[in-house]
Amino acid sequence: MKQKLKGNARYPLVLMLEPLFRCNLACPGCGKIDYPAEILNKRLSLEDCLQAVDECGAPIVSIPGGEPLIHKEMKQIVEGIVARKKFVYLCTNALLLKKRLDDYTPSPYLTFSIHLDGLEEEHDRAVDQKGTFKIAVDAIREAVSRGFRVTVNCTLFNNAEPERVAEFFDFVSTLGVESITISPGYAYERAPAQEHFLNRTQTKTIFRDLFRMGRAEGRKWQFNQSSLYLDFLAGNQNYECTPWGNPTRNVFGWQKPCYLVGEGYVQSFKELMETTDWDSYGTGKYEKCADCMVHCGYEPTAVADTVAHPLKALKVWLKGVDTETPMLPDMDLSKQRSAEYVFEKQVANFLTEDELKEAAERQDRVA
Repeated sequence: MKQKLKGNARYPLVLMLEPLFRCNLACPGCGKIDYPAEILNKRLSLEDCLQAVDECGAPIVSIPGGEPLIHKEMKQIVEGIVARKKFVYLCTNALLLKKRLDDYTPSPYLTFSIHLDGLEEEHDRAVDQKGTFKIAVDAIREAVSRGFRVTVNCTLFNNAEPERVAEFFDFVSTLGVESITISPGYAYERAPAQEHFLNRTQTKTIFRDLFRMGRAEGRKWQFNQSSLYLDFLAGNQNYECTPWGNPTRNVFGWQKPCYLVGEGYVQSFKELMETTDWDSYGTGKYEKCADCMVHCGYEPTAVADTVAHPLKALKVWLKGVDTETPMLPDMDLSKQRSAEYVFEKQVANFLTEDELKEAAERQDRVA
């Protein structure tokens, strides 16, 4: 509302702060960790992180990764953000959470967002490591018992079975967490498991099936998302993404154009907002965006629509997501521009000559 009253058309709602790419898992659906060791070993400093928070000004800071709890200054980073009265969502696979809980103090401004992609079999398969589900659930229970705010974030792929996902939501609801964040997976070009990403029709069908089950059986699932974004997932809203709503700051700089697509970096938030060709991206405009329905791009759109049309949002919230009327026609993809593949070039630009040489030698040894 403050931004609307100021007449600002583009403004951030959530800062996606990635202080590192290094992770202690290698999920086949992840496209965030396919970097040479020279980049995986880099970190944003405490000063870098707090400067990004101040520069961006968003009221919420999401800290994904990589695995944030690997960062040696994460305690100080979180304390600095909380001291600014910004809401922090610390996203973690929870493998280190129990060991790190003593570093943090329960606060209404701090939420641990725990990555769980289904029940034990599905989750352990999704992260390609057995035992992770039990460790994460144990950490969730410990964090909740200590008075921390905890949510679960869940990514769905085309091998998701609605009945099993519904059972998973039922189970999560018994853990004492506040809510669940759900999203279809984004088809990262560097992710190993390309065959499991959802197209838009599959996304809408799976979410309709889920919401239909929830309504028919009176399940009380609590989602950490706006009613209109959930309505969008079910094919009832035609939204364009709002990439500037969740701007990203990582070890490269401020990422153009969004958290999911990295096709250029600048050194200031102001430069990001003023020099990005926003009209070149989005479903129907760019091939890499064709199947995207991820919350970091579309939740800001849904929030803006909620502010503009509060009665429409209230109706969905009260009655639930419509799962029976025909889905709206999807976006026209016939005029989208072809994808550009710039990963290697950007990595090369970021590394020193010595680092490039070390990376090349390592590849030769592996080969």
